[in-house]
Amino acid sequence: MAVTVTRTEDCKAEITWAPEDDLHGHLVQSVDNERLAYALESLGASQVGFSEPTASEEYALSQASATTYLAQLLERRAAVQVVKLRDHYALSWRRIALQLFDDADKQSSVRRMYDSGRRHLGH
Repeated sequence: MAVTVTRTEDCKAEITWAPEDDLHGHLVQSVDNERLAYALESLGASQVGFSEPTASEEYALSQASATTYLAQLLERRAAVQVVKLRDHYALSWRRIALQLFDDADKQSSVRRMYDSGRRHLGH
């Protein structure tokens, strides 16, 4: 994938991609409907911001919705990637668990991701 993220200034970045890198339109939709912006803002928020919110209720709901939507989408993508790692590259459960969770003993978590990924792929 040719998606690039370039930090242009201290607190600025530019994201670019080619049309073939976004076949389902998830990137462009996430930018256009501000889901990506809300999720990135959530990622950068401090714990104080979560415990003492200053945003309006509607803004907070939009941010939570966008973050959850993208998290679910990324979770599905990660599960499909585990299928690829196991089936295409023939990696062991242990090696995948070590790479994903920094814990080789989390093989059952990887197997659950694998099963989820196969369901998403229609297997």
